[in-house]
Amino acid sequence: MLVAVFEEDGEARVVLTRRSTRLRTHRGQVSFPGGRLDPGEDALTAAVREAREEIGLDPRLVRPVGYLRRAFAFSTGAPITPVVATLGARPVLEPNPAEVGRAFDASLADLAASFTEEWWSEPGRPRFPMYFFSVEGETIWGATARMLVDLLTTVLARSDRDG
Repeated sequence: MLVAVFEEDGEARVVLTRRSTRLRTHRGQVSFPGGRLDPGEDALTAAVREAREEIGLDPRLVRPVGYLRRAFAFSTGAPITPVVATLGARPVLEPNPAEVGRAFDASLADLAASFTEEWWSEPGRPRFPMYFFSVEGETIWGATARMLVDLLTTVLARSDRDG
């Protein structure tokens, strides 16, 4: 997954997609651009390739800065390696309709302001927090919300240190 961040009007913003309703899994859900690794690829190479395929992101704009904690999709258990990168400016996004229903961005401030948390239960599993964000007319939850919580807490911890 590519967590692409850019600055506009003094605000940090992150690129998101709403997956196509034609896909086999996670239909219509909000996610970061990304997907499976091709043979021989590392997480960064796959994230940049997938972002180009899904939203037309120019790979030359991507400046990798690090990784968030590995996440897992609840439904499949698939591991997700979130690659954080900065973009020099607002990207031109051209969603591939076979994979993406909508490409958009949201400010980190709006994400933080819209955050909510619920406690869920499943048979045979201890209660766990489920995170939600509501921005740009979309509800973000699941693995994407967990990655956003990781991103926001990392940014907030860094700003507290730099203070």
